[in-house]
Amino acid sequence: MASPTASAASAVSYLSPWPGVAERPIPRGGLLFRGSRGGSSPLRLNCARRNALSPAPRAAKALAAENADTLNVMIAGAPASGKGTQCELIKAKYGLVHISAGDLLRAEIATGTANGKQAKEFMEKGQLVPDEIVVNMVKERLLQADAQEKGWLLDGYPRSYSQSMALENLGIRPDIFILLDVPDELLVERVVGRRLDPVTGKIYHLKYSPPENEEIASRLTQRFDDTEEKVKLRLQTHYQNIESLVSIYEDVIVHVKGDTTVEDVFGEIDKLLASSLSKKTEMVASS
Repeated sequence: MASPTASAASAVSYLSPWPGVAERPIPRGGLLFRGSRGGSSPLRLNCARRNALSPAPRAAKALAAENADTLNVMIAGAPASGKGTQCELIKAKYGLVHISAGDLLRAEIATGTANGKQAKEFMEKGQLVPDEIVVNMVKERLLQADAQEKGWLLDGYPRSYSQSMALENLGIRPDIFILLDVPDELLVERVVGRRLDPVTGKIYHLKYSPPENEEIASRLTQRFDDTEEKVKLRLQTHYQNIESLVSIYEDVIVHVKGDTTVEDVFGEIDKLLASSLSKKTEMVASS
């Protein structure tokens, strides 16, 4: 049986652009063309557009006051950046509802929801799930009571300009966007050394967390895409995706070095989240 990690990775592969074809929208004659490869920067939302996405002033103030002590967070990182570990630590300390688009997609398919049935049809054909379906899943999850009351941590989504714009059009925007930065050579080492125990589903690393005994070591397998060649392609796609998001989230993006210890990385994230929460509380109190 595949491990949860492997299953999630499989589902996530249907959410992002194929390697090497990440979206880089370019304005042409007032129209937005998807998947372009030119060098122009993505379009930016102007002030009038952003204001149009916001609720009525009185309703907005009431909602802001109600959620002044909660945080809405997006987090992104390359494969093997340690994002999953940091998500667990953030969730434990801040009580945020952790939402991974890959896990959400698998859950919707497993429970047979309308969105899940539509997504399954595309996946069975080997096609990417359209943004509209995934955005609907994310929107519905973010509107549930626990996410509204506790705040949310959106993990690894959006991954493209069109996905981020779809969220913007729904008024879904984070207080802070955490981007984990790890040198490519370290990411490659982390990925290439990963091994899966097909019996327990546990993930090992030949260097950093080796198997406990020879019996386990003898049965470990390597994911087909955990090779140096494949991971470099995935990194290229990741950087292209992040580049396409910068113009949307440039005012809330913070970079965190992810090549130190787990504790040090979380320490930096913790300071940033605490600061963001404090500023949000002060802003609401003064409005």
